[in-house]
Amino acid sequence: MDLDFTREQVEFRDQVRTWLAEHKPREPRPRDSAGIREYDTAWQRTQWEGGWAGIAWPKEYGGGGLTLLQQLIWYEEYAAQGFPGIDANFVGLSHAGPTLITRATEEQKSFHLPRILQGESVWCQGFSEPDAGSDLASLRTKAVIDGEDLVVTGQKIWTSFATGADYQELLVRTDNSGSKHQGITWVICDMHSPGIEVRPIQTIEGSEEFCEVFYDEVRIPLANVVGEVDAGWSVAMSTLSFERGTAFTANQVRLAKVVEDLISFAKEHVGPDGRRPAIADDEISRRLARARASVASLRAMTYVGICQNLKTDTPGPRGSMLKLHYGDLCKEVAALAMEIVGPDALRDSSRWDSGGWVGNYFYSFSQSIGGGTSEIQRNIIGDRILGLPR
Repeated sequence: MDLDFTREQVEFRDQVRTWLAEHKPREPRPRDSAGIREYDTAWQRTQWEGGWAGIAWPKEYGGGGLTLLQQLIWYEEYAAQGFPGIDANFVGLSHAGPTLITRATEEQKSFHLPRILQGESVWCQGFSEPDAGSDLASLRTKAVIDGEDLVVTGQKIWTSFATGADYQELLVRTDNSGSKHQGITWVICDMHSPGIEVRPIQTIEGSEEFCEVFYDEVRIPLANVVGEVDAGWSVAMSTLSFERGTAFTANQVRLAKVVEDLISFAKEHVGPDGRRPAIADDEISRRLARARASVASLRAMTYVGICQNLKTDTPGPRGSMLKLHYGDLCKEVAALAMEIVGPDALRDSSRWDSGGWVGNYFYSFSQSIGGGTSEIQRNIIGDRILGLPR
């Protein structure tokens, strides 16, 4: 097995590093939803104009037509230079877009994919409901066929950036006669349609990116169905495969940088005993070393996953192992950071983006919930990978 990058890949990395250094946004990223959308879409447009949007997407839809390994190199350099996340564009770029590439009609792909890459449209996800989060197949948002439309009534929750989204990947119940995994339809919902109401939810760390979405007889053309009516569960599984696998690649790389930043902080600042640098404490040093080793193992798992994905259009259940490890590690690193920084964390907002140590500590808990809870990931790993009895 050859674990080294080729000469061409090394040259590609140099090109990425140079372009990012020359085009990095200089203004701080806002924290309000409208400001985040404006900032993220402008940066996405810059990437598009520079030829760096959708590195591994097909050329015929505006992508670069390159490999997932080259996409990973982009993420690594992106994180190394301290770039912000792609929050407003996350759903469109990381799982709605890839789902459309593998499952949508030619007309749907030709219309939506270039707009996602150019930063013209922002997507959100309408999967979870108040009584159907982890048990997604129990969703009750109903859609009735009326002529050439689906008429949708119901509610979704925890819909990130719904206030600024143009489109939504929406799961609806179109038939109740079979099993709960049957009769589900994956549809593209225009978020500007009459009958949609979006209510932001303020989280404990102060953001309002999560939202409730209510549908009151919202009409969606049948032409917006991806796959077939009543056969959306398999499409949804494709979406979740992307969300739990390749979608978190950038986040994983950024987490590695956070660990290195925390190690540097521990070397420069007095630890909890008030006498020595934090890293001189044996227990803190051990936990930092463990975090660095865990990040290295996560990176190795990511490389293995990407190499496996080169052989298929849709990631398989092994993405759940990445998602589980990443979610647990986020919480571990955030808790360790709070211990090292101590009371100063309440005053320090200069690290980990604009949320500070405290904001990111609170936010870390969401990493083991969003995209499927850690408990669900363990069930998937046990059932589909290890072959354990249910």
